[in-house]
Amino acid sequence: MTKEGPEVNVEALQGEKPMGRTVINIHGGDSATTETVVPDHIICSLFNTLFFNPCCLGFLAFAYSVKSRDRRMVGDVTGAQSYASTAMCLNIWATILGLLTTIGLIILLNRYPGLFNVSMWAQQSGGAD
Repeated sequence: MTKEGPEVNVEALQGEKPMGRTVINIHGGDSATTETVVPDHIICSLFNTLFFNPCCLGFLAFAYSVKSRDRRMVGDVTGAQSYASTAMCLNIWATILGLLTTIGLIILLNRYPGLFNVSMWAQQSGGAD
């Protein structure tokens, strides 16, 4: 069984004007149309905000990363690069200070295991029996 579609009058179509064409121009490698990629370091900033946040450097880096992304969306490449470089610098310092603090605490706890024993402090101050 075959289905028959609507009948088309070919003679009537030949007299009609052809439909317009759509032309799409794709420019590859043209410096005026390519967008400059500016990294905003937002993933690193979010990591430093959540895990290594000494002196709120991770939060500041996250704020500068968001500003960099906003500047890039507006089209201000110079401003985006400036905010991105500041965010990268803050991320580096937050990571260094966070790692030094973590390593220092590990060394301190290994050297003096009872240092953070709160019940010992309470007994020495006479607060608990």
